[in-house]
Amino acid sequence: MDIIKFDKIENKIIELRMTQVILDSDVAELYGVQTKDINRSVSNNPEKFPDGYLFELSYEEKQEVVKKFNHLEKLKFSPYLPKAFTERGLYMLATILKSEQATQTTLEIIDTFYKIKTLSRTVKKLSTITDKAEQKSLMQHGGELIAEILDDDLVTDESETTIELNLAVLKFKHTIKKKNK
Repeated sequence: MDIIKFDKIENKIIELRMTQVILDSDVAELYGVQTKDINRSVSNNPEKFPDGYLFELSYEEKQEVVKKFNHLEKLKFSPYLPKAFTERGLYMLATILKSEQATQTTLEIIDTFYKIKTLSRTVKKLSTITDKAEQKSLMQHGGELIAEILDDDLVTDESETTIELNLAVLKFKHTIKKKNK
């Protein structure tokens, strides 16, 4: 079984109704199950999916996502309207699905969101710190978090990659020396 990395999950996230979601067919692929298993789980556990956890696309929304996102072209001829899962819906779904891949995918999603939230707290703390040594330490920690979030199976080497993240008044710059495995 392959471990699902953040970039694979990130490519499945689309925005509908001003909310970031992943459609049921993409969730099924990430969790290693069939779309009908996802939808059956939702139908069998309606109390676990209140408003804000998922919604069904309208016919017009379905046509729009098929047109905009190449990987969703297979939905074009489906007679069903897809379900869109929010972050909370994905977490709830993970409590129902029992496959090893579903568990590993959920762990990757949770770890990634944790790293992003930690990075956010680090950036917020940086704006209040005046001690240069502590600022430098926080910048280093922030750079390491960015590298972990964006890691794509590289190992340390002498070739140099620079990751820069500009956040309005704050600029992270963290240099990583890596190469392909």
